[in-house]
Parts: sequence; structure tokens; C-alpha cells
Amino acid sequence: MTTPIPGLHAIIPAGGAGTRLWPLSRAARPKFLLDLTGTGRTLLQQTVDRLVPLVGVPGITVVAGVRHGAAVVAQLPELPPGAVVHEPSPRDSMPAIALAAAIIARGDPDAVVGSFAADHVVTGDALFADAIGQAVVAARNGDLCTIGITPTHPSVAYGYVEAGDALGLAGAPDAHRVVRFVEKPDAVTATKYVGSGCFWWNAGMFIARADVLLGHLAEHQPRMADGIRAIAEVWETGHRADVLEQVWPTLTKIAIDHALAEPVAAAGAMSVVPGEFGWTDIGDFAALDELLARYAGEGALRVLDGGDNVQAIDAGGLVIAHGDKVVTVIGIPDAVVIDTADALLVTTTGHAQRVRAAAERWRDQGRDDLL
Repeated sequence: MTTPIPGLHAIIPAGGAGTRLWPLSRAARPKFLLDLTGTGRTLLQQTVDRLVPLVGVPGITVVAGVRHGAAVVAQLPELPPGAVVHEPSPRDSMPAIALAAAIIARGDPDAVVGSFAADHVVTGDALFADAIGQAVVAARNGDLCTIGITPTHPSVAYGYVEAGDALGLAGAPDAHRVVRFVEKPDAVTATKYVGSGCFWWNAGMFIARADVLLGHLAEHQPRMADGIRAIAEVWETGHRADVLEQVWPTLTKIAIDHALAEPVAAAGAMSVVPGEFGWTDIGDFAALDELLARYAGEGALRVLDGGDNVQAIDAGGLVIAHGDKVVTVIGIPDAVVIDTADALLVTTTGHAQRVRAAAERWRDQGRDDLL
């Protein structure tokens, strides 16, 4: 049984444009609101399920956009009032995480906060809990800590974290100093990284004392820090809506990776703990196909050559069929066929990273109804 970690609070930024898995996911229905694993639980619900044993229900804070806020609240009825923070507009992950951290710190100045994406799939709860526990030790030591995933192949879809010397911390034997972050290298570089044994995938999980995180924000993003402080100071008052409306649009739109992780790592104040648990961010249909092939159970999204309405002849890959429509695929070993009520996507797993461009082209043509 997983033991709760005292003082740890979990922040879940729940946002997304819904373009990487288009047309299955949309702007109004991004992937974190979908059940992509056939478990009967959406990715957001699964994220909360694995964090509650570590922080308790009161330790969960979800930051969601106004477009998704009602759906988030409906999917998470167990959360207490105020646990879902509504951001007025998407500003990427840094403002969302900083606001949640500032709100948490007002109630618990000694809090350690961890940021966990709402749309990742993790297997191996005990290994996940061990990695987070070690990261909390490093965080209490003053570090901004991240979780690195051992690469299974030289992916060009992920960022990489280069690990340096071990920190030698009691309670965090696997924690290392971070040398640098590298954003999505080319195939040759990724192959070198994986072969070196010194690089891990960047899983986008960050753990720090709230005061340390906000201190780094003040140093590297001072305007944002001032704005977040102004919002947090009135959060429990009747001025919240007015200050949010005035300040939020002025905050820089930037991910925590670029706003803090990269400069803090360059300053030698960041650490990484390797996570040996299973992990995927389902970044495209190729990743979804691989995930379903490994983990799908009854009721999962339809994998090609499975199901009465899908017929495969010398073919393989992923088919998601809408309603009772019959789909036949012939002679395509890595097919991706996604059929929804108003859109049909036909591609291959090898071109899965290009799906985002399809959604962007429809947007450029004024077809916002498809997004």
C-alpha cells in the first residue's frame, strides 16, 4: 500500500488544443477528458487516481480553462469545492502551475508542490510512488526536481534531460544533478543520447518547495511573479474575478520547461530522479496504437483486426470506427483510420506526428467547427 507523503500537494494543469489526436480529440474535448485505455476512466481521472494515495483528496489542485472547467468538475466529483482553479484563458503551463503553487503556499507556507500532466498514462504505481518520494526529498533539499524516464528507443518526439553526478541524499539515492535540457533532438542526436546512458526523457513532472518554485519565478520571470502574487493575494476575496480579468492576459504564455527548468538547470539548482515505471504521453496515434497493443482490455478503442465492424486483410495498425460503420483496411501494415461523426483521418503510424498540421490547415481555412 502506498504511504501518503506529508506536505506534498499535487497540481494538475489540465489544458490542451486537441490537435495531436485530431479528430478524436478536439479543442472542446482534449485527450485528458477521454478514456483512451478502455478502463472506464479518463486520463484525467486516472491521473487523480494515482496521485490521491500520495497526497490525499484535499491535496489535489486541478487548473482548467473555462472551456473545460465544467467537464473537469463533473469528472471529479470527489474533489472539494475550490480544488478546480479556472484560468480565464490558456497561457501554457507556467502561469497555471505558478498560480496553483501561490494559492497552496498561502495555506501551507512549507508545502512541496508537484506538477503532473493530466493526459499521461503511467503504469507501476509502486515505482511511481518511489520516484515521487525521492523527488520530494530532493525538493526539500532546495532543488527544483524533475522525473526522467528511461528511454526505450531514440524518440524525436520527447525532450531529454542529461544527468550529472549523484546528489548523495539520504532518502533519494537515485537523484542526480541535471546538466541540461534538450528539446526534441533529431534522430542521430537522440540515438547518441540513448546510447550514452546519461539522458532520460523529460516526462514533464516537476517537484519543488512552493517557496523555491516561486522564488525561481521571481528571478527568471519577474513580471509573471508579480502578477501571480497579485492574483493570489485576493484569491479568497470578492476581488478575485476583477484582478484575474485584469492581470491574467498580461502573463507571458510559456511552458515551465522553458520558463524555469532550463535556466534553473543551467544554474546548477535542478535535479532529476529516474522513473522506472511505464509512461507515455500519448503524443500521437502511433503512441496510442502502441499503448492499446500493450494495455487494452475489453471495451478499449478498436485496434485494427479486432471487432466485428473492422476487417483487416494483410493489414495492421489502429482503427477507431464511429458508431456501427464497417471499416475494411487492406494491405497497409501500419494504418491509422480515425472515423468520427464529422471527420475522417487516414494516415499511417509513420506519419502520426503530422496530424497536428491537418488540424491547423482546417483552422487556417476557417473550419473552426472541426477543431
